[in-house]
Amino acid sequence: MAFSSDITHLPRVFDPLTTPPIQGLPDDLSRLVQAAASASPYLARLIEREPDIPAALVEGSVEALFQTTLAAVSEDVVDPARHLRRLKGRAALLTALADLSGVWPLDRVTMALSQFADAVVDATLKDLVRTAVERGALPETRAPAGGLFAIAMGKLGALELNYSSDIDLILLFDEAVYPKAAYADIRATLVRVAKELVRRLSAQTGDGYVFRVDLRLRPDASVTPLVIGMEAAERYYEAEGRSWERAAMIKARAVAGDTGAAARFLEALRPFVWRRSLDFATIEDVADMRRRIRHHRGLNGPLSLSGHNIKLGRGGIREIEFLAQTLQLIHGGRDPGLRARATRAALSALANRGLITREAASTLDTAYVAHRTLENRLQMLNDAQTHTVPQAPEARARLAALYGAEDVEAFEDSALTHLKRVEAVSTTLFAPEPSLADRQSPWAGFADAAAAEARARHWRRLPALRSGRATEFFRRIEPRIAARLGEALSPDDALLSFDSFLRRLPAGVQVFALFDANPTLLELMVDLCSRAPRLAEHLGQRPDVLDVVLAPGFFDLPAGADHLATELEADLREIGDYERMLDRIRIWAREQQFRVGVQLLQGIATAEEARRAYADIADASLRT
Repeated sequence: MAFSSDITHLPRVFDPLTTPPIQGLPDDLSRLVQAAASASPYLARLIEREPDIPAALVEGSVEALFQTTLAAVSEDVVDPARHLRRLKGRAALLTALADLSGVWPLDRVTMALSQFADAVVDATLKDLVRTAVERGALPETRAPAGGLFAIAMGKLGALELNYSSDIDLILLFDEAVYPKAAYADIRATLVRVAKELVRRLSAQTGDGYVFRVDLRLRPDASVTPLVIGMEAAERYYEAEGRSWERAAMIKARAVAGDTGAAARFLEALRPFVWRRSLDFATIEDVADMRRRIRHHRGLNGPLSLSGHNIKLGRGGIREIEFLAQTLQLIHGGRDPGLRARATRAALSALANRGLITREAASTLDTAYVAHRTLENRLQMLNDAQTHTVPQAPEARARLAALYGAEDVEAFEDSALTHLKRVEAVSTTLFAPEPSLADRQSPWAGFADAAAAEARARHWRRLPALRSGRATEFFRRIEPRIAARLGEALSPDDALLSFDSFLRRLPAGVQVFALFDANPTLLELMVDLCSRAPRLAEHLGQRPDVLDVVLAPGFFDLPAGADHLATELEADLREIGDYERMLDRIRIWAREQQFRVGVQLLQGIATAEEARRAYADIADASLRT
């Protein structure tokens, strides 16, 4: 279908005197082109440079024209740098017109920009490696692109690229393609290839630039060269990988070169990113990153749209991404359905699993679309990598015109409302429960408060509190522990049981972070200490069993041996080793038995139902 007949929305002409209508186009298409040119100096330059595009859209499909542009990326030309810059302008103009007219929704807009970047990086990388082979700088191999490959990170990895975004890449190569003795020389050559890749795409010429390429997300970027071997990268992540790198790897995607080697690399990294044991210390790491960004950028002041950073500021895009990625890291190790790269898909999956409410997911999704649309309009004005709403009235009026808004103030109020709603939702995740530390004596509920306090002081010498980080988490939750234990039916007996639990705990960081993030779990732990001390002792020896409490459906009765066996078999599909399968079955059985014990303790299951459930767990384990 012709683009001109698909238009559903029109921006507003900012200044009709400086940008007259284009003759020979249907009314809506003419107004679209005029409005785009009048509000955006960047789009005005593209329209002047590519006048055939509006004419082609009278009868042509924007999708077909975009695919033709995409296919032209890999053409063999004399001047590839100039060729790519001209194609970038065409791709940007087509995408902008499809965006401003309502023909393409946000997801298709960001997908198109990402597809163009994918094609450019792949074609350029392969061309540079081919040239190096022809010059004799690299030996010819059977591996595509000489084993060199690019992993896209960030927005490009998630197929969420915006109009003027950097593209974040990690460049690695498969060492197995070359003899070990040649490793240093091969790497040096591939580093030169990487530098030329950056220069060819990022250099500003008379035709503009293609993409600014950022290679700083590579492993240990401050000391490593631009390209390293994939095995070396795997060893780095295993030994030194940090929480922010795990979060970044959620969006990682193979985009260019030897994509087979790239797929093997990402598969090898799966245990690093997706840990089966719940890692609630990640919440603290992510919250700390959020605080640092705000402090560094000075983003803690009053919330107003003028001058606000829509990406990093309060209630902005990064707030939504952090929230989704934190919950993905915590729960995605056990639930592959939560491993979506795209933010909107992640929010939907989290809501489907009950990890955030559907209302919260809807609020964040709506705000994400609004924020990303605003970000795209900001960058569309002058092809600048900006995320900050301008303070100059004229610039904000141009921004409103791109939206088609007649009332600039109402448009800005709507954007500000989305910021406030996101901040309200994200605060519930990142702000811990109010501290009880201001209580005069947290151990006052015990028959011998002095003895209780002395016992608590002795805990500092236990293995569970040997690290500074464990001590910091415990310091924050200790007042809550004292309060909950003091409310038990027999506080002193509950304290002894909790003491036994701590003494059996081999390490405390993850468990204490878990309690800090989930007060209800702390309540359950105290309940076990006061009413089922043997279960509490078991948890001290097997704290990983606590993970299952936060899984969706924990308080639902098991659905029978057949269902349990199917669930267990699905859980084993990603494991190929026989001994590891047996270990996983043992862990699964302990988790299910603990689940039934808690349900019995809480009065959810009757004794008869618990007896049947224990038999079903044994049946499913033996059958599997």
